[in-house]
Amino acid sequence: MANASEDNGAFMEKFVLEPPPGSSSNPQLPLHGLTFAVKDIFDVAGYVTGFGNPDWARTHSAATSTAPAVLDVLKDGAKSIGKTVMDEMAYSINGENIHYGTPVNPCAAERVPGGSSSGSAVAVGAGLTDFSLGTDTGGSVRVPASYCGIFGFRPSHDAVSTSGVTPMAQSFDTVGWFARDPMILKRVGHTLLHLPDQDAALIPTQVIVADDCFELSSIPQDRIPGILVSSVEKLYGANVVKHAILGDYVQEKVPSLGHFMSKETKTKDQEHNNIPSLAALSTAMRLLQKHEFKNNHGEWVTTVKPDFGPGLAERIWEAVESTVEHVEICRSVKSELRDALSALLGDTGILAIPTVPGPPPKLQTDATTLEGFRARAFSLLSIAGVSGFCQVSIPLGTHEDLPVSVSLIAKHGQDGFLLNLVQNLYGTIKEQVQAVQK
Repeated sequence: MANASEDNGAFMEKFVLEPPPGSSSNPQLPLHGLTFAVKDIFDVAGYVTGFGNPDWARTHSAATSTAPAVLDVLKDGAKSIGKTVMDEMAYSINGENIHYGTPVNPCAAERVPGGSSSGSAVAVGAGLTDFSLGTDTGGSVRVPASYCGIFGFRPSHDAVSTSGVTPMAQSFDTVGWFARDPMILKRVGHTLLHLPDQDAALIPTQVIVADDCFELSSIPQDRIPGILVSSVEKLYGANVVKHAILGDYVQEKVPSLGHFMSKETKTKDQEHNNIPSLAALSTAMRLLQKHEFKNNHGEWVTTVKPDFGPGLAERIWEAVESTVEHVEICRSVKSELRDALSALLGDTGILAIPTVPGPPPKLQTDATTLEGFRARAFSLLSIAGVSGFCQVSIPLGTHEDLPVSVSLIAKHGQDGFLLNLVQNLYGTIKEQVQAVQK
């Protein structure tokens, strides 16, 4: 493992993968001269894919081929400098790893970096690489991007090949990426999504601010939705901005969620200051996630009985030992939500929500203390996760010296539109952030 003091503990293993012959010397390639790192969930020929756990690494052989997503960015001129630390079996959004160390959050060293793509986010946030590759099943790119003050993009489900990537839960798994500026975010996106060099920069027909979702956040309203609304109005006009109570809309348009809503769950949601329909959405997502995780890895876990860190051990064994019901209902929820949000946004509409409900928690915070925060976080994260829509987390500077962000969600397949929008909008957002932070 790399020296933690040299690289913020981001790297599992350092090595150099050069672009193929002809690519490294071609300055016309979109990623020419850029460096990147890959989460230790991607296959790289000749290296063991460790999946965040030493027992996994010990019981698996070196990969014989390299994941297509990695090959794509190499072919477009980028150079890889190593593999990054991740949460064990991708089953956490904290970013803490008891075996390999927790990558140091470059924005707040005493706070978690976010996971499970922790090392990949830290590598970019600390300026060690120009971009990095991660995966996002339940939030593993969006959360660390927010916590580390950088851009993170979760693409539309199935838009980027997950071949050669150790699966977590295939109904939600995506290959995502991190960058410090929107231009590199877009260039990497064009490579991974195989988008044309010149695509039309469409103007959003509406930017819908989910007011109830922003009420889940502990950050003052003027620091997140306020900055976004001011920026959108300045660039596109006030008539583009709309407001909605997303929870009510989802409850009305996704009838299968009724299976996951009861008096008991509504009482718990009130205790956590949560939105009942989005909490039910999160429940459906995590049930299907458990089912698929068990199918993927249950036999290995029960046979090897690996050493897991605290918190992770309970979560992983709960999934492996669970008898998951309502799987088909969970799949109905996915379909109904995609239809509902497609109708709400159309091809060029945007939904704005907080990425997470607050700043990054302190390191080694007790799981019970974080229960309400995690519940609200997954309510937000499940919107794109269950619908399969694309989502970008955009840094908005700091509040009380801790990083804050906002997320924009676009319809499935509108990844290029969303990447263009971020690039066009971010200059104005940056001006608004600087004005607030003076």
